[in-house]
Amino acid sequence: MKIARFSHSDGIRYGIVDESDLVVLDGDPMFAGFEPTGERVPLADAALLAPVIPRSKVVCVGRNYHEHAAEFGNVAPEEPLLFLKPNTSVIGPGDAIVRPAVSERTEFEGELVVVIGRIAKNVVAADALDYVFGYTVGNDFTARDIQRKDGQWTRGKGFDTFCPLGPVIETEFDAASARIETRVNGDVRQQAPLTDMIHSVADIIAYASAAFTLLPGDVIMTGTPAGVGPVVAGDTIEVEVTGIGTLRNPVRDAAPST
Repeated sequence: MKIARFSHSDGIRYGIVDESDLVVLDGDPMFAGFEPTGERVPLADAALLAPVIPRSKVVCVGRNYHEHAAEFGNVAPEEPLLFLKPNTSVIGPGDAIVRPAVSERTEFEGELVVVIGRIAKNVVAADALDYVFGYTVGNDFTARDIQRKDGQWTRGKGFDTFCPLGPVIETEFDAASARIETRVNGDVRQQAPLTDMIHSVADIIAYASAAFTLLPGDVIMTGTPAGVGPVVAGDTIEVEVTGIGTLRNPVRDAAPST
């Protein structure tokens, strides 16, 4: 089931994607259930938004594909390498990623994203998927020069607009049969089966929940495959995960300060 968060003439709504329509729901299905209102909105008339705004945090995993770790000269970590993005970095499909004036090198990182549906603390891997509401697509956009300059990742990965999510949440998803692909202006830059992840979704949830409580609506970005690279203003980035959809965002420079 694909769940969309969208804006329409009368505000922000949630709906189930049914071919070319959205079956409007009574509220956020994560908290209100899947109760339809009886209304249908054509997809063409709706503006898709980020399917979830994390209530507290965006949890990210670094170097979770062997080839991606190697392309930066790093050894793949034995345990998930965690960092956080602020929820103010989240944008939705079609929204512009804004390159900050203080960075000269910004890069895409296409990723599978897990949406947490229940409070999770000290979860064991065998039960971890029971805490998942669904899956979406993300782009761990990075100011690479700032990441290297700072020696840690918070600022380089935390600018406003640096966490595109969307286009929908898929509640029934099989990572074992899915692939991820990232394109820049139509050219394929990243491509891998999700089975190439070093640490599985279940292991990541268990590891993260041992460190901090995961809340409903929190998201986990599960790492990016090899092939990351720079983009500039005017480029368009597409991240596609089979079974979920394609997240598309243009890139622009920040407006000059006045």
